[in-house]
Amino acid sequence: MVQDTTPEKLWPVIKDFWQENGFLIKFEAPELGVMETDWAESKAKVAQGGIRGLLGKALDQMYSTSERDKYRTRLDRGIDGRSTEIYISHRGMVEVYTTARDPQSSAPGDTRWQPREADPELEAEFLRRLMMRLGAQEEKARTLTANAVPAQQRAEIRKGLNGEELLEVFEPFDRVWRRVGLALDRVGFTVEDRDRQKGLYFVRYADPEAESKDGFLSRLFNSSDRNKAEQYRVQVVEGGANKQTSQVNVLDRNGAADNSKTAQRILALLHEQLK
Repeated sequence: MVQDTTPEKLWPVIKDFWQENGFLIKFEAPELGVMETDWAESKAKVAQGGIRGLLGKALDQMYSTSERDKYRTRLDRGIDGRSTEIYISHRGMVEVYTTARDPQSSAPGDTRWQPREADPELEAEFLRRLMMRLGAQEEKARTLTANAVPAQQRAEIRKGLNGEELLEVFEPFDRVWRRVGLALDRVGFTVEDRDRQKGLYFVRYADPEAESKDGFLSRLFNSSDRNKAEQYRVQVVEGGANKQTSQVNVLDRNGAADNSKTAQRILALLHEQLK
């Protein structure tokens, strides 16, 4: 979504929007254009064959659910310096049983929380609501967000000339740049800076395989654990003479090619979002 308003003017309005919808703001960095809600109980239900039309208040305590949601809003200043591109991404967790509940006992079975897939329908719904909050007519907002749930696009991981892995996406640079930014938000990377002209996202990533289960869940629910996360660069470059394909590379903190297992895992996470 693009608004003919600067990020500075939009920031307080978007913060009010999330609070009006029952969410607490967990993290905000106006200098980065990133705002993130706290985890909240999921009260969204989908009717079969339809988009989620009803979203209850996130902090309504009438009943409890086994799902949790959080949302990240990213504001990118437009090339003209006066407009703003707005992105909303969703992350979810679900509580699953690890041991069967004993029907003869009142005690519940053991459970644990695990990530669930991002929900593009929820992203589209909140984007529609935000458009209306910013003054768009409901019919126009529905029309503009009708295609917000993207069809799957072809992308594949392959070897580069020096043996490093890269992600080839069969779309032009501008679209891939936007989709990579959204993918980073969905997966939960900390984007510290970006340089569109050079096609670079400067990110931090904490490899979950290097953390204990408790540490991983603690990072998801309680803190961003940014001090332990390693720095990387995600690079998007035009991949062909016809400019209809792009390449996504993972670089180390100094900008050199990185073919470590963690870099390959980052590329696989992005591939899952972009394929």
